[in-house]
Amino acid sequence: MSASRLRWDDPAFNPRAGKAQRDDGPQAAAPTGAPRGAPREVRIIGGQWKRSKLPVAHKPGLRPTPDRVRETLFNWLGQDLSGWRVLDVFAGSGALGFEAASRGAADVLLLERDAELARSLNSSRERLKAQNLKVECTDGLAWMGRSATARFELILLDPPFDAGLYETAVRTATRLLVDGGLLYVESPEAVLAPADGSLEPWRQGRAGAVHYCLLRKAG
Repeated sequence: MSASRLRWDDPAFNPRAGKAQRDDGPQAAAPTGAPRGAPREVRIIGGQWKRSKLPVAHKPGLRPTPDRVRETLFNWLGQDLSGWRVLDVFAGSGALGFEAASRGAADVLLLERDAELARSLNSSRERLKAQNLKVECTDGLAWMGRSATARFELILLDPPFDAGLYETAVRTATRLLVDGGLLYVESPEAVLAPADGSLEPWRQGRAGAVHYCLLRKAG
């Protein structure tokens, strides 16, 4: 299914304008850390650094978002993220955060607790002269827990699939979103909006064993 190109502040994102949409996207490999044949690099697919390469370390649990899933996500978000503040909580290869920065986001923060991966992200930032992007070597959940509220238009959550962090990560990230802000989540199971109504489902899709969705903060 071809996704329309929507921004978070586009009237089409108003939940009263219609139902949330589902995109059963392309098939992808099962989430198994660093399987045989896993990519050693990913390419940024849009924006000013289109086709630039990002290295992918072979580490357990590191599973870059596939190109076609990223393409779908940024079709949902829109190709121009000018002025957006973006947080990539479990940065890993940095594919999601660099993609947002490449498309003009004003301020992109990548959080990665693995020191080797954080150094690699900083090397990519320096190589691309990405002045709108910063990297912090820290635990993403702990960082969100002590951060000021309502700071970001977009938060990207792609934690290790076997870490059991989804419920806590979604709850903690919600307080950091501005009203109408968007939360992107990848998981091995379908992601449900919190029962308290703090987030509304907007878009969702599936690629093989990977479920991915956008949730919108009410308000």
